Amino acid sequence: MSDVAPSLPPLHDLLATARVVALPLVTRFRGIDVREAVLFEGPQGWTEFAPFAEYPDDEAATWLAAAIDFGWRVPPPAVRDRVLVNATVPSVDPDAVRSVLERFPGCRTAKVKVAASDQTLAQDVARVRAVREAMGPEGRIRVDANAGWNIDEAEHAIHALAPFDLEYVEQPCATVDELTEIRARTKYMGIPIAADESVRRADDPLAVAEAGAADLLVIKAAPLGGIRRALEIVRRAGLPVVVSSALDTSVGLAMGAHLAASVPELDYDCGLGTASLLGADVTRDPLTPSDGGIDVRRVVPDPALLDRFAADQERTAWWIARLERCHARLTDAAGAPALATRPETP
Repeated sequence: MSDVAPSLPPLHDLLATARVVALPLVTRFRGIDVREAVLFEGPQGWTEFAPFAEYPDDEAATWLAAAIDFGWRVPPPAVRDRVLVNATVPSVDPDAVRSVLERFPGCRTAKVKVAASDQTLAQDVARVRAVREAMGPEGRIRVDANAGWNIDEAEHAIHALAPFDLEYVEQPCATVDELTEIRARTKYMGIPIAADESVRRADDPLAVAEAGAADLLVIKAAPLGGIRRALEIVRRAGLPVVVSSALDTSVGLAMGAHLAASVPELDYDCGLGTASLLGADVTRDPLTPSDGGIDVRRVVPDPALLDRFAADQERTAWWIARLERCHARLTDAAGAPALATRPETP
């Protein structure tokens, strides 16, 4: 089958199968209790459009480009058919850590959320300590601050968390300049700095690598515009990468799994086990971890689950309007004339 990139499909092709879902979370994550997404089917299978609600249309349009790429184009050749994944521990109390980890059977790595605006460093330390106790000395622990610290706060926090043998610290600060400085300040400690938001939400996703601001990159297919664009960033950056997700349904996680399958070198466990944080999914065979990993495969939604977890009328209208606006932006960017939302009647 040809690998030539398809032209932008008409909007009516997306709307023909579009379904908006609202899935409950097991525990509050990123400030939300319900994850919403739009699913639609292309010639290559089902795909997902799910930028977070607060993202502006210009950013969300990149997510739509990725969804179209996955639904309309054959993925790049795979070098692996299974991907090892990490457990993800939200900003929970220490006594809830073990129950969270139990949802990730066989995972040898845990990513722990820290630096939440409503929590203290002492709470972060207690949470990371509980993860270390649960995983034992051989477990791998990485922490993710989501750019929640300034440089001084980050330095203090890394010192406080260092005794728990961190694999790396993800996005401790917001800007590339801040990452460069905190990496220089803490380099003697031997704890790598990873960049996430500075890649996926940046005008220039390569800036962090060019500035020497990080030791590794966290790569996500959807916010980078699709699998091939993410692979090009990996190639040009020349740094180790972790392939991660954005609290996707199993349909969206399949896109991340196909990206991870095609990365030439993948030395870190990937953040693609987050279906375990969902209280429900769109398939009866979800991409949840088993024996520490997930398989690389397409996912087909179950019609009954699409009905059961369909978003209400107001939220469905909100998402469809967003999809239409983002499609218009892609159309304009491609230099093509505006496409009708419905085919013309002969």
